[in-house]
Amino acid sequence: MTEQFEFTTNEEKIVPATADTSVFGEDVRSDAKQIIARYPESRSALLPMLHLVQSVQGHVSAAGIEFCAEQLALSTAEVSAVATFYTMYKRKPCGQHLVSVCTNTMCAALGGDSIYQQLSEHLGVGHNETAGTPGETGSITLEHAECLAACDLAPVLQVNYEYYDNQSPAQALELVKALQRGEKPAPTRGPALSDFRGAERQLAGFFDDLESTVAGQSAAIETLRGAQLAHERGWTAPSMPDDAELPPLPEKK
Repeated sequence: MTEQFEFTTNEEKIVPATADTSVFGEDVRSDAKQIIARYPESRSALLPMLHLVQSVQGHVSAAGIEFCAEQLALSTAEVSAVATFYTMYKRKPCGQHLVSVCTNTMCAALGGDSIYQQLSEHLGVGHNETAGTPGETGSITLEHAECLAACDLAPVLQVNYEYYDNQSPAQALELVKALQRGEKPAPTRGPALSDFRGAERQLAGFFDDLESTVAGQSAAIETLRGAQLAHERGWTAPSMPDDAELPPLPEKK
């Protein structure tokens, strides 16, 4: 655990000092109940609950860990273990926008490292650091990202988990400058750009404007090219015969 907790003592036991969870108002607690109701076991709701916390505070704070623990009847150690395992949960306040630059093999070879270096120099920050006051308009948190699953469109970056494909250092720099000006350039595919906290609310499972959320190009032209060629040339996959012999199911033990 990276979080440090203070302890108070009495004659019978050691009691962990609790964080103030009042920042999570009744509306957030109502949302939390909706999340928990989706699962047969309340502890299964922890991942979206952590996203809900980030939608409120822009990161997972000690208060956020305490809130999740209270709502799910878990210990703060259990919640903290999950929050510190996944890189999508931020332990420091995030900017209005999270810019994730893929620097894995394919993107790096095609210019991802140069993109990251240019953005880092322009913003004056390194990995997981924020330019500007976190949460305020134009503030940006920069991070290295592992494979963003778009190798055919490399180099790519994401802003609040929306894709910007086939980037160059110059394009990426202009994108970041636009974000700093308070603009929200349209992603290559996907819905209109939200901010980080708005994206986190969606990851918690709340789509306050579903129509706009699902609007926009959902797949890149390059990704659909094979299906387009098959349609134009009349290519089809053979269908499975109705009498095809299926492998036996394994015995249950």
